[in-house]
Amino acid sequence: MQHYSPPPPRVTYPGVVAREITDKFASAVKKLEPGELVKDEHFTLFEAVSALEIMDPKMDSGFLAEGESLDEEYDVSRELLPEEILGIIDQLLCLETLLTSVYVEAILNPTPTNITEADFARDPGLHDRRPKLLFILRAYCVGLLKACHLVNELVKAEHYYEEEDFVTNTYDRSLLCDIEVKPILDVLQQARIDLRALRNEVPVDISTALDIRLELRIVFLRAIDLMSMGNVNADSLKTPWIQMRVLLDHFDKQHSLAKAVPEAFSTKLQRRLASTMPPRPIVQTSFEETASHFKQLFQDGIDITKVLKYSDPQSLLTFVTTFQARKPQPLVFIRSLLQTLLIKDRVVLRTYDARQIIDQDLALTVLPWGKQIDPSYVNVEVPSDPRHQIAAQMANFRARVTESYLDIFRIFCQNRCRVRRTLCHSIHEWDMLQAEVEETDQLLQVTLEEKPLTTDRGDIGYRLPLSSWAYLYKLRQMEWIVQLGFELAIYQPDELAGMYWYLNYLAKTRAQHGDRIKAFTSRALSQERQAGGYTAARDREYMRSLSYIRSTMLDAACTWEFADGLCCLYTTLQRLGLVRPFGPQPRPYSDDERRYRIRTRPFAAIALPQLPTFDEFTRATSQPETGIPDLLKYASSAIAGARKGYEALAKLPDQQAFCVRSGDRWRADVHACQKAAIAAGIAVTQLAKAFDVAAGAVDGGEGERMAEGESSLDVGLRVEFPEPGKGYHDWWIVPRLIPTSSEK
Repeated sequence: MQHYSPPPPRVTYPGVVAREITDKFASAVKKLEPGELVKDEHFTLFEAVSALEIMDPKMDSGFLAEGESLDEEYDVSRELLPEEILGIIDQLLCLETLLTSVYVEAILNPTPTNITEADFARDPGLHDRRPKLLFILRAYCVGLLKACHLVNELVKAEHYYEEEDFVTNTYDRSLLCDIEVKPILDVLQQARIDLRALRNEVPVDISTALDIRLELRIVFLRAIDLMSMGNVNADSLKTPWIQMRVLLDHFDKQHSLAKAVPEAFSTKLQRRLASTMPPRPIVQTSFEETASHFKQLFQDGIDITKVLKYSDPQSLLTFVTTFQARKPQPLVFIRSLLQTLLIKDRVVLRTYDARQIIDQDLALTVLPWGKQIDPSYVNVEVPSDPRHQIAAQMANFRARVTESYLDIFRIFCQNRCRVRRTLCHSIHEWDMLQAEVEETDQLLQVTLEEKPLTTDRGDIGYRLPLSSWAYLYKLRQMEWIVQLGFELAIYQPDELAGMYWYLNYLAKTRAQHGDRIKAFTSRALSQERQAGGYTAARDREYMRSLSYIRSTMLDAACTWEFADGLCCLYTTLQRLGLVRPFGPQPRPYSDDERRYRIRTRPFAAIALPQLPTFDEFTRATSQPETGIPDLLKYASSAIAGARKGYEALAKLPDQQAFCVRSGDRWRADVHACQKAAIAAGIAVTQLAKAFDVAAGAVDGGEGERMAEGESSLDVGLRVEFPEPGKGYHDWWIVPRLIPTSSEK
């Protein structure tokens, strides 16, 4: 076949001469050894990658199609119909973005330094000749720009993860950062006044729609501005969010009046940005999706203001954890606002010193009416006085724990994946904290002349309230890590039995620790009642502490029982060969022990509770001495116990469940756990019947078989796992057992 050289390129630029170099280049390449790297000191990696991207329309923002112009040729001073202005505004609302709008680019480039310059045309002489209705779009755009600037700054001021949650890069565009909020609000208000003056020229329904959208921008700016103030009460903060939600209800009916102007948006504008990113397409979302998105945003804004109505530290923690777990997950903007309300310069909820919150937490969990947290001791200045010594030790304790304690609240203002990752670091901090504050406990017990506790079960030892408090928080965080692993689909199907066993191990440890705290609290209560000066206020504090201990022990018992039941269920399914890992078999790059090390790596360095060895873990999970009938009996009993426990939890009033201001969310979560327990109980019963049939023991037989013979049984079932987020509860993965006979 005759070789044809490619034709010379069609060069249309004057003064440029094209030359064919293909043959010379091919000849030069043949002189290179295979694998030899040609490197030019002046030709960097960045330039090399850029060279690869040139003329690729997906990567080269400067690529021009045949007949295409470099810059957008849309005229921002053109006349617009009222419905076209409404269409552009609604498109801006759908995008809530700035970098593809021709009108926004006209305002931002060059950068305006005052509100007068923030206009589509900078020449003052053109203002009088501006189209009559363009002032509406201009007002909306400056309101949008300022809102985006304020949101960007608010997020950057809090804990967040760049590119993971939020992109703060504005590509060298200043979003009216030099212009205060007030002149922008004035422009928006004046636009509303001028729009009403044109009621004879603009149809009433369109005029109303435009007015509502301008009002939304005003209220949004006020909502953010109020959040930045430190002396505003919860009801005042909530008002603008309620107003925005009411305004949004009109949008769906009015959107049909709008006329789209697609040419007012262009990806060409990205060529002007200070960015090495490839061109990004304009994301097209339906107006219904946008309205739903903003409705959730405004509802979240209403809900976070409730956090300021403080009752106790545990209710506050429940509020934050349940709010962060809601679906769809609150936006990073809302979570940043929650951080702002929660903690600012070590001031909690804009009112309380961190010391107050920690002392209230100690009083609620381990030290009701404890001398260690008596505020009057701070005023004692005599060094030899035991009260002064106690106050000094507690000051050291608070200084050590404050940041770690507040970080728990900050952690739950991140996204779910980041919560788990950060908790994996946090438990190491709390492990060290527990060891350090135990020394403080020992010093205080000498000063307080504390006696060890002896019960019918033997000597429990000293109270050690501060380290007990730290241990309780550490155990809760360890449980959260494992539970979030189920939610985030980290574990393979054949790992579920083992991880539920480990969750059972942690929850059982927490329940036992709660029992220890209860014993010391009960002794302290008995001693207080026998001594003089026992008041109703002291009794309330002790009863409240015992109520918290009961609720946390009940929660731990539910987790312990349910995890135990699911462990037995999954162990049975594995024995019957119904649970297999995803991916190729056998696994080429791992074995059971390596996977165990990976899954338990966050807990390997924790002193207490000690991580079980792999052999202990394997034996506890597989339970080789227990036959399948007994395993299923254990599973049924444990799951039934968990279901009853969740019923009891759900009946607790908000004050006793410590979910004040978040009772609806907390109770919905408990009911979801209860539904999961019911579904798990049904699965166990179904599997037990199928096993009895397969074992030939339906008519009164015991169905007893040795473990090594059980795996050969065909129970006529297959297992389906719910997709992440589609089950009854994300932490409790209940399998569906489907008869294979129904599929034939």
